[in-house]
Amino acid sequence: MSGENQNKVMTTQEAIRRFVNDGDHVVIGNYTVGTCYNQITEIIRQRKKGLTIYSQSGVFDVEMLIAGECVSRVITTYCIRSGGRAGGSMLERYQRAGKIEVEDYSNFTYNARLTAGAQGYSFMPVLPGIMASDVFKVRDFMGDGKFGVVKCPFTGRDVPVVPAANPDVCVVHVQRADKFGNAQYWGALGSVSWACLASKRVVVSCEEIVDHEIIKSSPQYTIVPGFRVNAVIEEPRGAHPAELSGYYNLDILFWAMMDLSNRTEQGFRAWMKEWVYDLPSRAAYLEHYIERFGKEPLDRIKARPYYSAPVNYGSAFTSMWDDEGKMLLLEMTREEFEKLLEERGLLIDVSKSD
Repeated sequence: MSGENQNKVMTTQEAIRRFVNDGDHVVIGNYTVGTCYNQITEIIRQRKKGLTIYSQSGVFDVEMLIAGECVSRVITTYCIRSGGRAGGSMLERYQRAGKIEVEDYSNFTYNARLTAGAQGYSFMPVLPGIMASDVFKVRDFMGDGKFGVVKCPFTGRDVPVVPAANPDVCVVHVQRADKFGNAQYWGALGSVSWACLASKRVVVSCEEIVDHEIIKSSPQYTIVPGFRVNAVIEEPRGAHPAELSGYYNLDILFWAMMDLSNRTEQGFRAWMKEWVYDLPSRAAYLEHYIERFGKEPLDRIKARPYYSAPVNYGSAFTSMWDDEGKMLLLEMTREEFEKLLEERGLLIDVSKSD
C-alpha cells in the first residue's frame, strides 16, 4: 500500500512512541499559535531524553519540555523568560546552571535553515545585516557551523549563509487532516510548512479528521502532503491553552496560572505534576480542567464563525484521459501516441540513453 493511500490514524501515545526517539532533533512546527501541547505533554510523559528542540517561538512548550528533563539543546528565535533574568523561566535556570545549550537565530535565518532543508539545499544565503548582530557573532554548541560566509559570484561581496536543517521529526497541530495525512492549516503560518517539509518524519495532530474530498476541494490550505506524514492524530483542543484559528482563542487565565507557577522551579514542577504527569491523555486533561474550572471558560473562548469566500476550482474535465484510456486532447490511447512518435522517429528509449 502506497504511503499516500495508507490510513495513518493512531493515538498520540502510539505516534510519540513510534516516531520520537531519544536524542532526536525535534522541531515544534507551530509558530506561536496552535502549538501541539497534546504532543508535547506526551513526549514528557514518555520521558524522552536528549532532544534538540527547534522552536521558532518557544513559550510554555519549551519550558515544559525542559522541566520534563527531555531537552539537551535548543535552537530558537525566541523563548519566553518570564520576569527576565530575576524571574521565573526553566530555560533561564537551566542555561545558567549549564544544563542546557541554546543557539539563537533571527526569524528569517531560522526559517532559511528549514527552507534549505525542505528544498534539498545544503545551505541558504541570508541578508548581510545579520553579520552586525550578536545572533551572528555569539556562538554556542554549533560554533563555526552556525553561520558561514561565501563570496557572491556576481558581486564579489561577502554573503552570510546558514546550514540546512533537517530535523528527525516535526510535531505539529492543525485544524484538519484526512486519514492519509494530508494536513491543512490556516492562520499565522510562520515556519509551519517548512518545518514539516524539512523533517524526516512528521506527526500531525488535528482538531478533526475529515473526508479526503474536503482536502481535495481546498488544496490551498494543505501545508504537508500525506506521503510525507507518518502519523495522524484526531485530538480536539489539542493546542489548548494556545489558540487555533477558527476553533478557539487563547485561554488567557489558564496561561496566567502557568506563568505564575513558573516564578519558582518548585512551583512549576507542582503545576507539571497536576497538569502533565497525573493526566494520561488529552481527554483526561480536559476532564480535569472542567472539574477545576467548569466548562464555561472553554465555551467562552470558542471561536465564532467567520468564513472565507469560496473559490471555484472547476474545470471542463479533471483528467487528461477518458474512461476508454484515450487522451482527451489527442483522442488516442497512450499506445497509439507512442506508435505515432515511433513512426516519426521521435520516441526515445531512456533505458539506452547515457
